[in-house]
Amino acid sequence: MSQSKRFQKIAKLVDPAKAYKPAEAIALAKQTAKTKFDGSIELHIRLGIDPKKGEQQVRGAVTLPSGTGKTKTIAAFVSEGKEKEAKDAGADVVGGANLIDQIKQSGATTFEVAVATPDMMPKLAGIARILGPKGLMPSPKNETITTDLKKTIKELKGGKINFKNDDTGNLHQIIGKASFTADQLLANYTVLMEGILRAKPASAKGTFLRSVSVNATMGPGVHVDVAS
Repeated sequence: MSQSKRFQKIAKLVDPAKAYKPAEAIALAKQTAKTKFDGSIELHIRLGIDPKKGEQQVRGAVTLPSGTGKTKTIAAFVSEGKEKEAKDAGADVVGGANLIDQIKQSGATTFEVAVATPDMMPKLAGIARILGPKGLMPSPKNETITTDLKKTIKELKGGKINFKNDDTGNLHQIIGKASFTADQLLANYTVLMEGILRAKPASAKGTFLRSVSVNATMGPGVHVDVAS
């Protein structure tokens, strides 16, 4: 069966005009996960914010009870005396001024999350224009500036995620794998949604959650009833 025919077949399982309760939406997303690999279950939210206003940025951190099913590649920006501690804690990329210079010259990053000790933050200013647009700049809101490397890195490896709206005011986040149970996915969804609601900017007016949908990798979107 061709990809388009497969998609059309599974899309018929979803009523595009209906907003499903979270548990029903997640069950449908699992049902429409028809890839040959263990795909992800994704959450997509259109937020009622003005993304051009700095005070209306939505960002934060939560720990998903079952993780995302994927281990993050973590970079730790630390002084030379802390490099062994960061490596022992599980950081994949570790360095200080040398790592900063390397990124400054190449413009390339090979990690998904960055943590830093407070003393490194002034030095990171030199690559903020590289890390910032990629959402990789350590910050207090994301709890990625730390004096406890072991605790922070362990949490990030274990299921702690950072979320942030994009330039269009939308937020996208993986909440698990299609192979997760519906209960695991629902628990992850609930924790993430609670975190996003806590992060609502005081200056955001009108409806904050304009639309919410979940889908499996390459699957149709399932609208979620956010009032449920």
